[in-house]
Amino acid sequence: MKPQNLTTKIFLDSGDPDETRKALDLLGFLDGQTTNPSLVAKKILSTNVIPAKAGISEIPDRVGDDVLRNLKLTEDQLLQEYKSIVEEISSLIPKGSVSIEVYSDENTTADQMLRQGKEMFSWIPNAHIKFPTTQEGLRAASNAVSEKIRVNMTLVFQQQQAAAVYSATLRRASLAQGKPFDSTQVKPDSTLPGFKNVFVSPFIGRLDDRGENGMDLIKSITRMYSNGDGHVMNLSASIRNLDHFIGSVANGADIITCPYAILEEWVKRGMHVPDSSYIYDSKNLQPIAYQELDLHKPWNEFDISHELTDVGLKRFADDWNKLLG
Repeated sequence: MKPQNLTTKIFLDSGDPDETRKALDLLGFLDGQTTNPSLVAKKILSTNVIPAKAGISEIPDRVGDDVLRNLKLTEDQLLQEYKSIVEEISSLIPKGSVSIEVYSDENTTADQMLRQGKEMFSWIPNAHIKFPTTQEGLRAASNAVSEKIRVNMTLVFQQQQAAAVYSATLRRASLAQGKPFDSTQVKPDSTLPGFKNVFVSPFIGRLDDRGENGMDLIKSITRMYSNGDGHVMNLSASIRNLDHFIGSVANGADIITCPYAILEEWVKRGMHVPDSSYIYDSKNLQPIAYQELDLHKPWNEFDISHELTDVGLKRFADDWNKLLG
């Protein structure tokens, strides 16, 4: 069962409902699940009859050209597969949040993302729709939250992106009436009990991969959002090891999403929850400095560019496109 002194919500990062069942059996609880095109593509490969026809006996962790050369689905078939997967996950954790990611590449417009997001949001009652933290993704998210669509802003690698997410999803009642901004008129929305309508997902592991201390970003977002209205939850992603998991708890992440293997390791450690004496081992990674940012300035005035966002966007799009005929 969930440790009484743990306030962080625990999500499984997986596109496989069977892993959802395993996680529930392992932990005795599960607060939610995140999916993405790469994870869903892997699940489709493992269950669809097409892999057998293509002579594939083992499904790799990463979807590669050699595996997918003979596999082709229509877009409608692929979306139906995705829908079936998240419907099953949702039925297993009906009170949790399930993140569903729109398809996007460098050419996808905000309107295209929003149309997808609306459709995906109708699939299950407990969805958060994942948009990339790009100019078009933020435009889509800003419109989505105004239509009461819950969002999860993904591929975040720097603090200004997190500030832009806050600003783009902030409900400005006073501005809508043509009046000066008044923060007292802005109240955090929550249409799924226990969760805010907006998540921001900083990626720790991919920053670590290039020699930067990804945990500093978790810490900085927690600190920056402490000055806000609380309408965004800080979701720690790209968890590669138990240190990332424990460090995220210690540094104020509202939510952690991680693979099943990390949850297994946590259970073996007795579901350890760090106290105030905990010190994260940054392993000589380069520090990421905190920035003083104004959360209430227009979101498009922040510098949200980051090469890892572009790389991640391409990776997800490639995995999705490889399944399409």
